[in-house]
Amino acid sequence: MKKTILTLVAGAVAAAGLIGCSSETRSEAADTADAGHYAKVNGLDMYYEVHGEDNGKPPLVLLHGALSATGTSFGELVPALAKSRRVIAIEQQAHGHTADTDRPLRMNTMADDTLALLSQIGVEKADFFGYSVGAGIAIDIVVRHPEAVGKLVLASASYTPAQLQPGLLDGIQTLQPEMLEGSPFIEEYRRIAPRPEDFSKLVERVKDLDAHIPTYTTEQIKAIKAPVFLIAADNDIVVPEATVEFYRLLGGGIEGSSGLPASQLAVIPGTSHITVLGQPAVLQPLIGSFLEKN
Repeated sequence: MKKTILTLVAGAVAAAGLIGCSSETRSEAADTADAGHYAKVNGLDMYYEVHGEDNGKPPLVLLHGALSATGTSFGELVPALAKSRRVIAIEQQAHGHTADTDRPLRMNTMADDTLALLSQIGVEKADFFGYSVGAGIAIDIVVRHPEAVGKLVLASASYTPAQLQPGLLDGIQTLQPEMLEGSPFIEEYRRIAPRPEDFSKLVERVKDLDAHIPTYTTEQIKAIKAPVFLIAADNDIVVPEATVEFYRLLGGGIEGSSGLPASQLAVIPGTSHITVLGQPAVLQPLIGSFLEKN
């Protein structure tokens, strides 16, 4: 059983969130020198990137996974998405270019940081694309601040820890920094973090975060008015039945002859939690169509 849990840990790395990427990360795929900015938010020097043109459409805000950053979470998707709208990629407390501060990582504080940053740069309403822990942040935003959300794209999303694969959260607590040696995640952190030596501290932060994942009620999920596009791997850290149930709570799963719901569901075949967003040629048209749909 312990071997199974450790395999889950090594494969998924964090229950709340790592996404795999190709060998070419976002940082290597495009020059971010002019795209990167910092904002002073809730005691943080919070890093964000802006890509694409402001064409009057709501911006698309990208929220990465845990232990990750823009590059390892969204890889080549950023330039693909930025072809049709302005994309704002935010790096959360202790992740990527954003230094840590003296407080624990929690979904609600990261959601508050995200909204404060957006308000500071003049964005009061946006579409959000969250992966794993980023999906959790987006859910927290839409539950507590629905007025700030146009549409949601949620990849590898769950609204309660009970929807995760059995044993995964217990396994996360055994995660050690050396287990990630040679991975794109630790390599990216050492390349861009303000304090590259703090990766072990980030691992402990994420383990604590995973021990405090919030639970949202079915009533709260059913009350979401924003259209939601759920994306899941066919071999994800969220059990597939839970993703379908999530979709049903959003009004999906109907026969469809008399019209379709505003929300959508896509299960990407032959993928895992680590690789689900690594197919821009497949995902960009689907996401673009969803965001453009009236």
